[in-house]
Amino acid sequence: MDDQELVEVLKEAARAVGVALADLEDWGLAGTAKVSQYRSDLVADEAALAVLHGAGLGVLSEESGLTHGDREIIVALDPVDGSTNAARGIPWFATSLGAVDPQGLRAAVVVNQASGVTYDAYRGGGARRNGQAIKASGCQTMSEAIVVFSGYPPERFGWNQYRSFGAAALDLCAVAEGMVDGFSTIGGSQLGCWDYLGAMLVCQEAGAVVDEIQGLDLVTLNHDDRRQPVAAATSGLLVHLRSEVVATGH
Repeated sequence: MDDQELVEVLKEAARAVGVALADLEDWGLAGTAKVSQYRSDLVADEAALAVLHGAGLGVLSEESGLTHGDREIIVALDPVDGSTNAARGIPWFATSLGAVDPQGLRAAVVVNQASGVTYDAYRGGGARRNGQAIKASGCQTMSEAIVVFSGYPPERFGWNQYRSFGAAALDLCAVAEGMVDGFSTIGGSQLGCWDYLGAMLVCQEAGAVVDEIQGLDLVTLNHDDRRQPVAAATSGLLVHLRSEVVATGH
């Protein structure tokens, strides 16, 4: 399939999740061995897998691990990024899908399941919010930047303002569209690839820059790997943000 067809499959999977969640009455904890797993995670995972597997794609899901790992394209899937927000009725949770081929990140879709806002991107094809091209803010300095954190900053450094919304995929997409200027894990927070890969491509195609605090490769499809991504509207802001986060001990 070509890039646009791949994006449409990812959107179809996100729509299937939306339908499944619309019928869900109990959004509480699932009571599984994974103590932080919600019923919404399980229902959403099943719905997305049916679409992705049916389209001939492999999947690395936060909830169900790697399936059909021998296929050329593997989708890093977080069926519900921000599950706690979802369970509490906070309208900032998403389905995040990042498709990886042998050359790296190829296509991405992130859908805010509370609002329906949809971000998509494919390699070399730009990034969009609800079909309209988006671009990062261009902010260069920490003193002017609004920064989103995953985790709690142990001390204040030179940002203008900060936020902590609780869904990394949407937080990164907010950088991509210029709603905020930067994002970083901090205070020991670490993410699985399903949390950030989809939004990472959206950021890159919107002109933002993304790195890893310790210099590790962000494109990984190992379920056990954890990373500390940092993103910014410009390379200059990224240098300042990353150095400040490193100085706090991450």
